[in-house]
Amino acid sequence: MKTLVKNGTIVDGSGRDAFRGDVLVEDEKILAVERAIEAEDCVKIDATGKLVTPGFIDAHTHSDAYLVIEPDAPSKISQGITTEINGQCGGSVAPRFGEARLSSDWASVLGEKLTWHSIGEYRKVLETACPAVNTVQFIGHNTLRSSVVGYAGRVASEDELKAMERLLEESLDEGGYGLTTGLIYQPGKYSTPEEVTCLARLVARKGGFYATHMRSEGDRILEAIDEVLELVKATGINAEISHLKTSGKRNWGKIDAVLDKLEGAIESGLLLGSDRYPFCAAGTDLDVVFPDWAGEGAAKAECERLKDSVLRARIVAEIDAMDRDWQTVMIGGTWDESTRRYSGRRVSEIMAEDGLGAGEAVCRILERDLCRTGAFFFGMSETNLDKILAQDWIVPGSDASLRAPWGVLGKDHPHPRAYGTMPEFVRRCKALGIRLEKIVARMTDVTARRFELAGRGRLEAGFFADVLVWDEKEFRNEATYLNPHRFASGMELVMVNGIVSYRNGEFTGKRNGKFLERRT
Repeated sequence: MKTLVKNGTIVDGSGRDAFRGDVLVEDEKILAVERAIEAEDCVKIDATGKLVTPGFIDAHTHSDAYLVIEPDAPSKISQGITTEINGQCGGSVAPRFGEARLSSDWASVLGEKLTWHSIGEYRKVLETACPAVNTVQFIGHNTLRSSVVGYAGRVASEDELKAMERLLEESLDEGGYGLTTGLIYQPGKYSTPEEVTCLARLVARKGGFYATHMRSEGDRILEAIDEVLELVKATGINAEISHLKTSGKRNWGKIDAVLDKLEGAIESGLLLGSDRYPFCAAGTDLDVVFPDWAGEGAAKAECERLKDSVLRARIVAEIDAMDRDWQTVMIGGTWDESTRRYSGRRVSEIMAEDGLGAGEAVCRILERDLCRTGAFFFGMSETNLDKILAQDWIVPGSDASLRAPWGVLGKDHPHPRAYGTMPEFVRRCKALGIRLEKIVARMTDVTARRFELAGRGRLEAGFFADVLVWDEKEFRNEATYLNPHRFASGMELVMVNGIVSYRNGEFTGKRNGKFLERRT
């Protein structure tokens, strides 16, 4: 079947000047991109007055599990995302053996759909679901480590490291794209740099990639960057630093030193670049505020400690003693009916209303939610965000799993980045004076070339037909921290591998996303 997109303003992803023209698609590929194409026996789409671009690539996402639950990928497709790079921050949907558990939000909604253990088994389930978006699947170090070592706060033994290597190699052979780390999370925070380097060396030999949520994004951010660079020097792996930020007001002044260090590393070939979401609040689990000793063993062990009056009192006291402004912490997704009222509210408000200190307020919410509560941390600078987005090596990554305003996913309270990363990235970059053609290139071709996604990222003959039609003036984020389940506006048509999955605000139910593998 042929489809002809006519009379659009073509921004082809290369960074070249836009031009008015047509795009001809046959089956899954682009046949031609020209100023005027005449074709018979084809479906015609009038794009007069609209932009025609490649599909956007979300460089940092967490949709692994939810693609099985909601394969239409509503929050992503509606903002023009056609490819997601999943398995980030050390947490992937597989391999899942031994003590390994999926994140609480994934496990709670998957239920009986959670039938896999290996990457190969997950891939079969995913391909049966036939998601609307393409997916790249990384292997999470935390998932890998918990499959072998468990959640104990200790260094891995030599035999355990060899077992991790074997499991990692199997996962790469089954379609894993590389390795990611989340070195502030359980149990990756207990790993040594040598452990991560050893695993990265194996990935490099297999032609895979490395993306890292570093050991620090705040007080020790410069030292954390040095750790990444030492790993790259030792292994030769292609590496990306995830969601670049300088967290905590006392660290905002480090931004220029951070950018200088990364710029030098990129110019010397040590780094590919970085990604960033265009918001100033991070989103993760509320239990990250626990002292290290209290978080060991993850949610199940945390809940047991909260039941112990002596340990609970110690946790409360240590949280109370923290140097943290609780006005900058907002409760996100909650799980118990008694905690629903806290979603979208600052911890400081809850403390005042309930007459509690920070430690007791946090522990009560976590206890009722079985330590699964989500939170937003407003610890970043708007000025620094603009400095980061101004760098041509920064690409958009939502740091969010897909969502939907209905069904089991509609009960959550996600970060607005799940629905609005791409329009907000465009808005903020345009405000910095960056040309639209360069912005689109960073959302498409730059990311595709960085991760070697063959045939993706440009409107060009022979490339896969991931094609968008959108209204530049109307393309905007509608989601907020208080009302996050709102689709972006202005996206008129989304085509993935030649199939239209979204058109004029409606999901067509037709899906043709692919599981993308490394080139070997």
